[in-house]
Amino acid sequence: MTIRAIVLFTAALLFGAVSAQAPANAANLGDPSSLNEKAPAVYKAKFDTSKGTFVIEVHRDWAPNGADRFYNLVKNGYYNDVRFFRVISGFMVQFGISGNPDLSAVWREARIPDDAVKESNQRGYVSFATAGPGTRTTQVFINFGNNAGLDGQGFSPFGQVVSGMDVVDALYNGYGEGAPSGRGPAQGRMQTEGNAYLLTDFPKLDYIKKATIEQ
Repeated sequence: MTIRAIVLFTAALLFGAVSAQAPANAANLGDPSSLNEKAPAVYKAKFDTSKGTFVIEVHRDWAPNGADRFYNLVKNGYYNDVRFFRVISGFMVQFGISGNPDLSAVWREARIPDDAVKESNQRGYVSFATAGPGTRTTQVFINFGNNAGLDGQGFSPFGQVVSGMDVVDALYNGYGEGAPSGRGPAQGRMQTEGNAYLLTDFPKLDYIKKATIEQ
C-alpha cells in the first residue's frame, strides 16, 4: 500500500463515524494535497454557529490562494465543530484550529503561497492568519474594526461578512487574548488536545455547528 493510500485509509477510519450531516467526502480532510479545487470567482460560505448564522462572501480576485483554500476547507467540513478561540473586542475573532488533534497534525504544515494584499482589513473583512511569509494554513480571522495596520504585514482579505455581522459581534469574548499573553486558550494545547481541552477549560467559547458553501 502506498503512503498516499495509507493516509486516505487512515482518514476514512478517523471520519467513518461522522454524523449524517457531515459532507460525504469528509475523509478527504486527511489528505490536504487532494483538496485543491479551484474556487468560483465569487461564492458564499454560510456558518451556522452557537450564536446564530453569518455569511461570508468570497472574491477570488482579492486573494486567489486564500479563496481556494477556504473553499476547499468549508466544502469538505473542516470548520464543523471548530471553536472561536481568540475573540478580542474591537480587534478581531480568530478560528480554524480543528477540534480533532489528528486533523490538526495533518494540516499544520499544509501551507499555501502568500497573496498580494489588494483589499484592506476593514470591519467584517476576512483574512487568513499568518505567522510570517508562507505560513497560512487553516486559521482565519474576521475584523471587528478598521485594522488597516495589518495590511502592510501581509494579511490579505479574501472575503467579507455580508450578513450576520451582529452574530459575529456577539461571539463570547470573556477569555480575551490567548496564553501565554492572556488567559485564553493556548494554541499549542489546542493542536495536541483538541476540543477536549477547550470543553474542559474554556466551556463558554462559541463554536461553528456547520459551515457550508451556499449554492
